[in-house]
Amino acid sequence: MSEDSQHHVASLARFTEAIYRFELANRRDPNQEMADGAMYPRELLYARRLSAWVLKLCPEASEELRLAAHCQHLCRWEIPRASYEMTRAGYLKWRHDLKQFHARKAGEILHETGYPEAAVVRVQDLNLKKNFPTDPESRVLEDALCLVFLQFQLADLAAKTDNDKLINALQKSWKKMTSAAHAEALKLAFGPRESELLQRALSPG
Repeated sequence: MSEDSQHHVASLARFTEAIYRFELANRRDPNQEMADGAMYPRELLYARRLSAWVLKLCPEASEELRLAAHCQHLCRWEIPRASYEMTRAGYLKWRHDLKQFHARKAGEILHETGYPEAAVVRVQDLNLKKNFPTDPESRVLEDALCLVFLQFQLADLAAKTDNDKLINALQKSWKKMTSAAHAEALKLAFGPRESELLQRALSPG
């Protein structure tokens, strides 16, 4: 086997091990969600959905971007929203601490699986949305995050959120998305209420 081939095999093994470790961690999520007739740990399912969207939007996604998609919400249940004040400030603090937590946990696993520091930092920068929107890969990841929200979370949120608040959330998500992501979003199958709210959110004026 040539030196290049050996390097490729070693890189593939390292990537496979990292994904396995991320999935092993997320399988511990006590929260379950139904998909395709089966129950899954919620964050395991989320990581797979996010990764699928990243690859659909960017089939040539770098190894670091694919890793970032798998660990974006790594072990999220360990820091519940209820552990912070139920205020806007408490929510923002929770979101900030979560991002730092995910990046730190991801870094630990990536170091343990043999990734060099530069690759670890790159994945963490994507986790933390550094240099968004100027970094093209951060845009792909943000597009994927928004599309997962629209495809899989919007209906549940619509059932427990007033219209004005949800329209505002939709408008904020839409502004962060690229035209390519907009096109994908408009292909999604929404229920009647979600379709109406999205139409209202996108209407001018």
